[in-house]
Amino acid sequence: MKKHIPNLITSLNLASGFIAIIYAVNGNIVTASWLILAAMVFDFFDGFASRMLNAYSDMGKELDSLADVVSFGVAPALIILQLLTKSLAADAGMIFNSGCIRDALILMIPVIMPLCAALRLAKFNVDETQTTSFKGLPTPANALAVISIVIAWHYSPSGILASFINSPAALIIFTIIISLLMVIRLPLLSLKTSHLRFRGNEGRYIMIVMVVAALAIFGFGAAPLVIPLYLAASLISLAIK
Repeated sequence: MKKHIPNLITSLNLASGFIAIIYAVNGNIVTASWLILAAMVFDFFDGFASRMLNAYSDMGKELDSLADVVSFGVAPALIILQLLTKSLAADAGMIFNSGCIRDALILMIPVIMPLCAALRLAKFNVDETQTTSFKGLPTPANALAVISIVIAWHYSPSGILASFINSPAALIIFTIIISLLMVIRLPLLSLKTSHLRFRGNEGRYIMIVMVVAALAIFGFGAAPLVIPLYLAASLISLAIK
């Protein structure tokens, strides 16, 4: 019975991602963002349950990747689509039916995200060198990069964030960068650790301190800084080694 618990939690990840897609399609990107965050929580706990119960399986590994493509690839890409649509001050359906090639191409930019997420997960499943660290941005981090902007903009509005989400060029550049980061073989920190000593966990502790400090100073407005700080901590950790 215990071997099915991690798969059940993974299924909750997938369910959260699917419902997030429904909300995103209907334009409610804030609720979609919180549902993606819930999917991240389930994604963390399915791995935690697997380790605690020693309930590993090939099926669970594949199910986890399938759920991650939906929750951290497709769902955030649809949020990007909604943001792009809003920044163009048009209805997505009208744009796709308008015959305007330029607008259609701009709105196809979000497709890059789920494609890169799928490639990232496929590589991860066959790459035995990523047990203690990552090569490329993890798919949950990709999703967090997207939803952090939505959450920060909604709960802590600022001129900078408003300018960002209203700029098609900024959204396109942002989408391309975080999508490509998933498939670039850049060494990055894994938050999993076998001990709590500082030595060997320098990058992790540096990241925790920076994130906590940013949140304490800026509140929700610091959410978009989490992924840049994660990348910075990873590079510092690499330099220390």
